[in-house]
Amino acid sequence: MTKQNQIKLFEDQKVRTHWNQDEEQWYFSIIDVIAILTESVEPNAYWRKLKQRLKTEGNQSVTNCHALKMIALDGKMRFTDVATTQQLFRPIQSIPSKKAEPFKLWLAKIANERFDEMQNPELSIDRALQQYLNLGYSQNWINQRLKSIEIRKSLTDEWQRIGLKKGQEFANLTDIITKSCSGKTTKEYKILKGLKKENLRDNMTNTELILNMLAEASTTDISKAKNPRNFTESKKIAKQGGKISGNARKELEAKTGKKIVVGLNAKKLLKSKDNEK
Repeated sequence: MTKQNQIKLFEDQKVRTHWNQDEEQWYFSIIDVIAILTESVEPNAYWRKLKQRLKTEGNQSVTNCHALKMIALDGKMRFTDVATTQQLFRPIQSIPSKKAEPFKLWLAKIANERFDEMQNPELSIDRALQQYLNLGYSQNWINQRLKSIEIRKSLTDEWQRIGLKKGQEFANLTDIITKSCSGKTTKEYKILKGLKKENLRDNMTNTELILNMLAEASTTDISKAKNPRNFTESKKIAKQGGKISGNARKELEAKTGKKIVVGLNAKKLLKSKDNEK
């Protein structure tokens, strides 16, 4: 799960959300909201009719709604209509549903939680833990995943200190670390696990997560020690940090006779866990 795009749960029903850092507000998938409130098998058709009616009434909040790419049922990123918390209230009021009032309270709670997190970042970690628990991950895996988030943050903070650019430079360095650690580029790694837009770390096994943390922590420590001046020097350090973990992976594989980088993803892991019950 990325911080910008998340799945929120309302009474165990999923709502796709997007956090806009610049605007500091949430965007919610309108289709998901419609599906919850109407329990319709065709929420898209319901929304088209409702949107037309609201536009006829001259409702500006609907007119100003726009689309963002979010993960669809087929796993692909597709455009879907989204709305801010404030924009959602008018459509909600137009839908006769016993869930309307509880949903409004839920929206207010989400907005308030985000404000609290900005004031106290530890709350963000607590809520991430609960979300992973809700999705069915084991406590042991969650502990590793939350630690990996902390280590990743330390690495990106180090890159920012150097003056590297978010986006392509961060992605290139991450790819170098991943390749040196796992023997695969990020794209190859995701293909192995059958992933498309899903988060790679959310689909790693415990051992994969540990080795990934070792790679990123090593890169951070080396960078702080050598104090690179630019992106080119940081690329060499990323390879060095990843190689430390890569060597550990190879040694472990030699001792166990098993591959560490495997095709298991979260869906398969959680299904296997359910079968064991």
